[in-house]
Amino acid sequence: MQLGPLELGLILLIVLLIFGAGKLPEVFRSMGEGIREFRQAASADDKDEEKTPADAANSQQASK
Repeated sequence: MQLGPLELGLILLIVLLIFGAGKLPEVFRSMGEGIREFRQAASADDKDEEKTPADAANSQQASK
């Protein structure tokens, strides 16, 4: 399902009515921070998955 310009405008209008014009920058800033944290967590998970089982076994043997 794709959102067209009409749907996006309607969503923006509803958000404007709920939060008011003064709160919008704060709302969008916190949404951006949440998206940024999500991307960082997702990329950290990808880096953890890149290790092969052999790498994990080698690191365990080295710590003993």
